[in-house]
Amino acid sequence: MNSLVPYLLWALPVVVILLLYKSVLRVFFGMVIVPDDRIGLVVKKYVLSGGRLPDGRIIAINGEAGMQAKALAPGLYWGMWPWQYSINMAPFTIIEQGKLGLVKAKDGAPMDTGRVLGKPVECDKFQDAIAFLNNNGQKGPQAAFLTPGSYRINNFLFEIEMVPVTQVHENKVGIVTTLDGEPLEKGEIAGVSVAGHKNYQDPMAFINAGGMKGLQEDVILAGTYYLNPWFAIVEQVDMIYIPIGYVGVVNSFVGPEGKDTSGDSFKHGNIVKRNEKGVWDQPLDPGKHPVNIYTHAVEVVPTTNIVLNWADSRTEAHELDKNLCTITVRSSDGFTFNLDVSQIIHIPRNEAPKVIARFGNMRNLVSQVLEPTIANYFRNSAQKSDVIEFLANRVQRQDDAKQHISKVLDDYNVVGVDTLIGDIVPPAALMKTLTDRKIAEQEKVTYEIQRNAQIERKEFESAKAGADMQPEVVKSTRQVEINTQMAASKVAASKGEAEAKTINATADAEVRITIAKADAEAKIVNAKADANATELNGAAEAAKIKAIGLSEAEVTKQKTQAMGTEQYAIVRVAEALASHGIKLVPDILVSGKDGGGNGMIDALIGNEMLKKLQKANEVTDSQEKGTKNKNDKGQE
Repeated sequence: MNSLVPYLLWALPVVVILLLYKSVLRVFFGMVIVPDDRIGLVVKKYVLSGGRLPDGRIIAINGEAGMQAKALAPGLYWGMWPWQYSINMAPFTIIEQGKLGLVKAKDGAPMDTGRVLGKPVECDKFQDAIAFLNNNGQKGPQAAFLTPGSYRINNFLFEIEMVPVTQVHENKVGIVTTLDGEPLEKGEIAGVSVAGHKNYQDPMAFINAGGMKGLQEDVILAGTYYLNPWFAIVEQVDMIYIPIGYVGVVNSFVGPEGKDTSGDSFKHGNIVKRNEKGVWDQPLDPGKHPVNIYTHAVEVVPTTNIVLNWADSRTEAHELDKNLCTITVRSSDGFTFNLDVSQIIHIPRNEAPKVIARFGNMRNLVSQVLEPTIANYFRNSAQKSDVIEFLANRVQRQDDAKQHISKVLDDYNVVGVDTLIGDIVPPAALMKTLTDRKIAEQEKVTYEIQRNAQIERKEFESAKAGADMQPEVVKSTRQVEINTQMAASKVAASKGEAEAKTINATADAEVRITIAKADAEAKIVNAKADANATELNGAAEAAKIKAIGLSEAEVTKQKTQAMGTEQYAIVRVAEALASHGIKLVPDILVSGKDGGGNGMIDALIGNEMLKKLQKANEVTDSQEKGTKNKNDKGQE
């Protein structure tokens, strides 16, 4: 570090001298150095003598004071005195790849009437401002633009705006609308095709060729284009794709008026040649086509067989039959029923333009012709027959429908390939009646078959049995003779047995009668003995009861006489209470002086009376027992 100090001390004065030298050169000699990557924009502060800028001009081209058109390219310049000139070092204008530079002039001649872009003039791609102004370059947005590169642009005069280049992608079409050109003619919707403008990349060539402002017929295809967005706007849309089995009928809204090629018999529009206004006589074949969808309408028409279903639950992939439904008809006998119908049609390639010229699109063909034609045919057909006949003649009606509908469609340039009747749904009540009738018929047939089978079976079994029994017939004949002899033998034996049984039965009857008489006499004797015994037992029992009663009465009489009537009654009550364990009064009752009497004395007297009553009761009981025993002995 210390070794560098001497060098720095020597270098510092040198730098100072050089700066002073440069300043001296700038001041005294007007020296200006423009670097290699810069451009010097000059502003002249004043002039010693001379004119001033014209009115409306901001850039000086003749030495007037102000911003100068001439810029300083990289290099060394003298005489650019700092008190007279101000130098601004501006970088080069660089347009990157994939970009383009739009140029707007801040000064110049006025724009032509009706134009939005300035005409290109010779000015070295806007690097020579003096040439731009001297060649009547116009003020405002320029038709010309800068492509990728490096440019020395005087920013006092030109303003540069970078925008991306235009890219049209694969399978896309660029539809162009121009912002400058001649006005469209009356009745036209797009500008006619003009040549020489390199796909709208040269605006002035387009304008000079008579190109018109607005939507253009011509389109640009996939690629990269240097299009000035101040001149042309591009919208990208898909190419028109025509699948195999289809064609594209083109209805052009632009082009020259063409001559009708359809002939006098066709009254539904003009069929013209390709690129003329109207429906083209040659449709687009399968493939991709770069069509301007704003100037040409393409209707895709199937050229294969098309199936259309009049059914609520079935729709084809093309969905042309989406709004079709099951047909409801009424028969002559007043029944309403439904039927499904399928119609197959074909549109030939060369007839497709006429179909579209007449109907506009395929949906209109279905709704305006096919739907009413087929529905009304079957309604009319059903009203001419009853339900049973309609069902029975289904095949014939299908053939008739095919012929009728094919003839109608032929007038509309459509081929009727086939008409098919699908499901028929008759009234439920009628179907039940028909079903019951059919079942009855089948049952009748079944019965007849079974009956015939049984008859044949019976005849067969009879014949078979007769054949099988033939050996038995002979055997049976012989057996009958044998059985006859055996029966006679058994009859004789039976007669003998009957006589024997009669004799035995008579003997048995007589024995039984004798036994019965003996039993009856024995029962009479026993009955009389039982009656006498019962009578004697009853008399003895009555005498016993009478004796007991008399003895009890006698005892009661004696007790009454001994005790007195009232006393005896009291004793009987006390006995009844005592027998049940109930004390009428306490054994000893002592009462206070308030109760009257002498308490202790009364108690002793009551106790003594109780003992006497108990003793008297015992005497009475002993007497009754004695009397009872006596009576019992007397009865015995």
